[in-house]
Amino acid sequence: MLRHSLRLLPRAAPRFASAVRASPAPRALRAPQLPAFAQQQQRRAASSTTPTSSLADPAELESQKALEQGTEALERGDMDEAKAAYARSLAIHPSSSAHFNLGVVHYHGRDLSAAIGAWEAALALAPDSPDAHTNIASAYVLSKPARPDLAVEHLKKAQALAPKDPEIAYNLAAVLEACEQLEEAMVAYKRSLAGGIGRAEQNIRNVGAKILAAKVANETAEAEDGDVAKTIGQALESEIKAQEQKGDGEAREKQ
Repeated sequence: MLRHSLRLLPRAAPRFASAVRASPAPRALRAPQLPAFAQQQQRRAASSTTPTSSLADPAELESQKALEQGTEALERGDMDEAKAAYARSLAIHPSSSAHFNLGVVHYHGRDLSAAIGAWEAALALAPDSPDAHTNIASAYVLSKPARPDLAVEHLKKAQALAPKDPEIAYNLAAVLEACEQLEEAMVAYKRSLAGGIGRAEQNIRNVGAKILAAKVANETAEAEDGDVAKTIGQALESEIKAQEQKGDGEAREKQ
C-alpha cells in the first residue's frame, strides 16, 4: 500500500510569523516537504486506497496504476506529471490518497486554495485522517490573508483523531500562541513535551513569561483604574463640600 506524507520542516517560523502577524516569536507550522514514499511505516500518511475500496475492480487497478505513476513523478519532483497522473487516477476511480497527494502538488505549486479543496475531498472519503486536517491547517496559516482561526479548528480536529500525536499538539500550540490564546497554548505545549517534543520546553518558558507579563499588566491597569477612581471620588467629595459651604454662606447672608 503506497503511503504519502506531509512532514513539517523546522525552519518555517519566519513564514509563519509573517503570515499570522500576531506574535513576535511564535513557533511555526512547518511547511510540507516531499516524502520518502519507500518508508511506508511513516505515520503521517494517506493510503492509496479508500477504507472501503478493493483492487478487484479493473477500474480501481487502472486508477491505482495512475496513482503510482503520480507518486513516482512526485518523488522525482516532476509536479506537472504528478498532477496529471493524479487527475487520471481520480477520473477513473476517486480515492482519498489521490486527492491527498494532488493536494500536495497544489501546495508545492503555491495554489493553497486548490490544496485545501483537495484535502477536503480526501477527508470526504477518509474522514478519520488527522494528516489531512494538519495539512489544511498549514495551508490556512500560509494563506493571504492568513486564517489562524481555521488552522486552529483543523488542528483541534486532528488532535481529536490522534490525541497522542505530539507534533499535532506542538503545531496547535504554535497557532494558539500566535493568536495570543496563551493558556491553551501552554496546555498544548506541555502535551507535546510529554510526547517527546523536546523543543517545546523553550516554548513553555516563553509562553509562561508572556502569561506572567500579561498578568502584571492587568494588575497594573486595575491599580491605575483604582487610583483614578479614588482621585475622581475625592474631587467629587471636595466639590460637594464646597457647594455645601457656599450654600451655608449664602444662607447666613440672607439672615
